[in-house]
Amino acid sequence: MPREKLLKLQEERLRKIVQYCYEKIPVYKIKFKDAGITLDDVKTLDDLEKIPFTTKEDLRKAYPFGMLATGLSEVLELHASSGTTGHPTTCAYTKNDLDVWSKVMARIYASAGTRKGDIVHNAYGYGLFTGGLGFHYGALAVGATVLPIAAGNTERQIKLAKEYGTTVLACTPSYAAHLGEYAREKMGINPVEELKWKSGLFGAEAWSEELRRRIEELLGLEAFDIYGLSEVIGPGVSVECPQHEGLHIFEDHFIPEIIDSETGEKLEEGKLESLC
Repeated sequence: MPREKLLKLQEERLRKIVQYCYEKIPVYKIKFKDAGITLDDVKTLDDLEKIPFTTKEDLRKAYPFGMLATGLSEVLELHASSGTTGHPTTCAYTKNDLDVWSKVMARIYASAGTRKGDIVHNAYGYGLFTGGLGFHYGALAVGATVLPIAAGNTERQIKLAKEYGTTVLACTPSYAAHLGEYAREKMGINPVEELKWKSGLFGAEAWSEELRRRIEELLGLEAFDIYGLSEVIGPGVSVECPQHEGLHIFEDHFIPEIIDSETGEKLEEGKLESLC
């Protein structure tokens, strides 16, 4: 999509979602009033900085369903954070949300070359954590077959990967390294020669270039970094392309801002700070 067309789409969607949230979620009506702004003040991307932040504390105060923009009867799926520092944060998905999630996750897979005929070895956790189902839906949307093996039971993971001929590995980077080490040291299997993994989609934790090289050496695949967060959609915000020179954000759905964590002001391109 040409940049000019993308920016126009972003502005159209920004105005629409701001109005929707203002009308449907009482929290935002209060936030707008406290900030001294109205819907008429948000018309362009430059106006984005006028909108008050939504914080983790806001989500906790609204627990469990105070941030819903629709009736609970329209919600098809609920996920939640662990709540280790207070109330968990609720992540609710309508049918449309699940459709969007599937589509952006399909882009994640497509960026790594996944297509119909591939078998995805999905070793992300299924359950309240968004990783397992996000990767599951995306694999189906791109036309691949899914082995929903989830996390744990490493020996069985290796055994089924070999017997089923899975071609794409999806899991955390630390578990990918563990799979490679376990296969070699405990089972006498060389994944490079005996498994068919050609690419891996790794996220849900920070990892280094050193670990990337280790994973690729152990498993004989091409490792792709992915990023997402449950409060936004789950996995599906961004992914590397085969050039591996950074993450590409799906800007038709997400508008990134780099914010000074002290002042709350937007920073110029190239600065390192907080991503909003």
